Amino acid sequence: MDARHVKTMADLKTLIEQRQLRQIKVGLVDIDGVMCGKYMSRDKFLSSLEGGFGFCDVVFGWDVGDKLYDNTLLTGWGRGYGDAQIRLIPESCRELPLEDNMIFVQGEVLGRLEGLCPRGVLRRVVERARAMGFEPMAGFEYEFLVTDESHEALQGKLYQQPKPLGSGAFGYSVLRNSVNTEFYRGLLDLCEQMDMPIEGFHEETGPGALEAALTVDKAMTAADNAVCFKTFSKVLAEKQGRMVCYMAKWNEEHSGQGGHIHISLKDRDGHSAFHQDGREHNISDTMRHFIGGIQKLMPQFMSLAAPTINSFRRLVPGYWAPTSALWGVDNRTVAIRAIPGSSKSQRVEYRLPGADTNPYLALASGLAAGLYGIENKIEPEEPVTANGYLMQAPPHLQLHRTLWDAAQALRASSAARDWFGDDFVDHFAATREWEEREFQRHVTDWELKRYFEII
Repeated sequence: MDARHVKTMADLKTLIEQRQLRQIKVGLVDIDGVMCGKYMSRDKFLSSLEGGFGFCDVVFGWDVGDKLYDNTLLTGWGRGYGDAQIRLIPESCRELPLEDNMIFVQGEVLGRLEGLCPRGVLRRVVERARAMGFEPMAGFEYEFLVTDESHEALQGKLYQQPKPLGSGAFGYSVLRNSVNTEFYRGLLDLCEQMDMPIEGFHEETGPGALEAALTVDKAMTAADNAVCFKTFSKVLAEKQGRMVCYMAKWNEEHSGQGGHIHISLKDRDGHSAFHQDGREHNISDTMRHFIGGIQKLMPQFMSLAAPTINSFRRLVPGYWAPTSALWGVDNRTVAIRAIPGSSKSQRVEYRLPGADTNPYLALASGLAAGLYGIENKIEPEEPVTANGYLMQAPPHLQLHRTLWDAAQALRASSAARDWFGDDFVDHFAATREWEEREFQRHVTDWELKRYFEII
């Protein structure tokens, strides 16, 4: 039995029995989009499949450096770092071809901390979409750096001056992807075997810069695929003595790394809710209001699509990333790109998220904002038909310039509290405030070079 055919607990039990597995790998995605997990014995896993299991809630109580937050309420020293209750998701079962005969199963938080679970946040938005009569579809695109040196070598020099896989700017290069087939074909094969297929994969502009477009799927599956893609592409690279980086901006001389999301909606009959023949660009009222909602709420939801200090290094004019909440038809200089086409391909590209985002939260932010627009019949501003970087957006469409300001906007957003819940909004905003505070404690190389002698 193949893991991709597992849909139920019974299917999963059959697979484990057929393969005579003694251990199963399980995973849980934290607030930053990092996959946490462990191996479980067969007996423990089968017991947990029925009744769930406990996972120390510190995974929601520390940052990406395992440093404990001092400003969160639902997890922390005052709560004693007890267990979060986790349910296993049989249909998330995947092959792990890099670990012979092993399978991987994801979990989701229940109980007291359910509101903090990123997968749960997206699940609730999807359920609300279905209650409105829509099935959300999504496809993730990732730009990322591949280095031709090991994690140990890079760590030893504090990630300075990485050696890219390939040199110079050579976008869409057949030469590069033919020379570096070990990584290219290795990743393509891995994604196919793990049931998260890539529909397009090419060299991007910049040394070692690659872009992969994951195949469109239902929203939950698309986000599951995206988080597994980010995790296991790194595993493959490290096994090859290389490293993959998903920072939003790793070098000031090069464009940042996007994590764009293509979103569309199907109606109850399975037809496109975005496509309407006879309308300009085939844009239906539903699609137009969806765009209006993203545009209106983008500044409020921004921290979910730009969640790190580094995210804001990418959002500068002329580097293929948006600087305001403008939209246009097939225009890559704005944050919301309406892509006209057939009823199958009509969609919205949400261009604000970087490669550093948590896939569940980035998609939840764009989808929830669009659904809000449909609910409230929000009309978007006039579309941009020229270079969006040269336009001065009105104040209500300008994006925040710091993570702190974006976190405050999320805290103050009644729409965010409605769609994501108070527990999540308060906790996530606190974690972003912590991240800003941690950054402010440090003296950067730029400051030393600029001020040490002269000031």
